[in-house]
Amino acid sequence: MFKGRHFDRSVILLCVRWYLAYNLSLRNLEEMMAERGVSVDHATVHRWVVCYSPKLLERFNRRKRPASRKWHIDETYIKVRGQWRYLYRAIDSNGDTVEFWFSERRNLTAAKRFLHKALRRHGRPERIVIDGSQTNREAILSCDMEYRLQDRSRRQLKPIRIRQSAYLNNRIEQDHRAVKRRVRPMLGFKSMVSARVILGGVEMVHMMRKGQAKYACHPQPSLAEQFGLLAA
Repeated sequence: MFKGRHFDRSVILLCVRWYLAYNLSLRNLEEMMAERGVSVDHATVHRWVVCYSPKLLERFNRRKRPASRKWHIDETYIKVRGQWRYLYRAIDSNGDTVEFWFSERRNLTAAKRFLHKALRRHGRPERIVIDGSQTNREAILSCDMEYRLQDRSRRQLKPIRIRQSAYLNNRIEQDHRAVKRRVRPMLGFKSMVSARVILGGVEMVHMMRKGQAKYACHPQPSLAEQFGLLAA
């Protein structure tokens, strides 16, 4: 994973973790590493974040515990090149992150793409809570129908129950805050590609703090220990 890198693995992991987990800019990290005797350019730190965030997230997802069968779905706004884009997110009844998807548009196609990803990875939930969005309701009905038509188990699958309530969906509104809190100091992303990668890393750290991954020898590892275990 770190073969051929000029810098030691511990330095790379430290910079990636600090950037994804805390309200630090790339230049903050450049200065902090210089104080520790490590000369690294802020652009190099950015390349590390873009390179290693997806790899760490992929390894994290292999250890991620299953989601419950009751989900909350909503989208929030993230700025890219001065324009608002949309982060679709789902959490379960325990508050664990189920899935997320970053999209240029907020429409039926984007909602269905997000749901297909969530259903493919986690299976069908019994119930989904949404706000008053008719687009999200249509996406759930459409994806659920496709899933049931493709099912070959010959079971009588009940349709997913949809509950539309802004009050009940306040749980995911609160959960958005952890992601938005980290993204806000970044002052917007320069491209959808880097935004999608970095948001994946921020979501991974958020899941780590919730304790969503299983580690055989470490029941409750710290954030730093989890990065080390995933990179091993």
